[in-house]
Amino acid sequence: MLITISILLSCLLILVVVLLLYSPGKPVPFLDKSGRPLAGSISEKIHVHINGVDQGMFIKGTDITKPVLLYLHGGLPDYFLSRSYPTGLEDHFIVIWWEQRGSGLSYSADIPPETMTPEQMLSDVLEVTNYLRRRFGKEKIYLMGHSGGTFIGIQAAARAPELYYAYIGVAQMSNQIQSEIRTYEYMLEAFKKNGNSKMVKKLEAAPVTIKDGTPDAYRALRDPAMHSLGIGTTRDMNSIVTGLFLPSLACPEYTLMEKINLWRGKSRSGISILWDTMLKTDLSKQVPALDLPVYFFEGIYDYTCSYTEAKSYFVHLQAPLKGFYTFERSAHSPLFEEPEKMQQILKEDVLAGLNNLADIK
Repeated sequence: MLITISILLSCLLILVVVLLLYSPGKPVPFLDKSGRPLAGSISEKIHVHINGVDQGMFIKGTDITKPVLLYLHGGLPDYFLSRSYPTGLEDHFIVIWWEQRGSGLSYSADIPPETMTPEQMLSDVLEVTNYLRRRFGKEKIYLMGHSGGTFIGIQAAARAPELYYAYIGVAQMSNQIQSEIRTYEYMLEAFKKNGNSKMVKKLEAAPVTIKDGTPDAYRALRDPAMHSLGIGTTRDMNSIVTGLFLPSLACPEYTLMEKINLWRGKSRSGISILWDTMLKTDLSKQVPALDLPVYFFEGIYDYTCSYTEAKSYFVHLQAPLKGFYTFERSAHSPLFEEPEKMQQILKEDVLAGLNNLADIK
């Protein structure tokens, strides 16, 4: 018994040491060809006091004179994925990977859950926006939401269009309960076809309906089921553990405690801290029009936020300029899955105020 305990403690100690070595917590600079920090670039990790809470963000850009892009993650901060899936966004923008109230760098056990309301999150977006405008001397910035970040992002764009050059929805939410029903039906049929009777039985015991929403048993199945079918975070990500958890631990720009807080925040919020509100909200009715250019980037295999629902929303959405772009090889994250196509659209359409490359205008 003593030998076993000693071995376990030794393994635990080695694991902690390895994690600490992988967790210096310093932002990685951009380097020129000689290996020196790239002149005119920016690579920072900072905290800003926003509406009474210190909130963290990574600021990345190869050219400090570029436009500013505020990125709203979907619940779990996903900056760490840019190591395995380089986006190239920092070549066109000063990218603000903001980790919102209660998540990642901004996690605090002292934040009362009842204060995590849609109105509070919306206010935070506008305050961060104004901080960035002041700091970088910009009249306006670009706003990009991903997944759950689109729920607040599109409402921020509707409330204060004068602050943004354009709104970009990646895996845009629309009528999320209808999206969940579509996903449930797709997965049930897919597991029947591939002979996974165990998963079929579990899904049939936890149906998603307009009346009852998403039962606890379904929410526990949702992410692993979607990833196993290639309709989750990315098309090629078949496990949350290998696709998200382990890469987050390997990211050197977080300290070990920040990595722990990343998952403490996720554990506390579940799918999203605003999930119940999201299920009750039809954004096509809540935000039927925007007074600024709007772009939707949608992976055709996305069932986390239904491609079909997003397309329907886009068709009826009123805006002075709009563009819908289908990513044929993507599931939920076109910015990570097809970065070259996204960069082309951002450069030739979004930054130019055009929609020439759009599927639907």
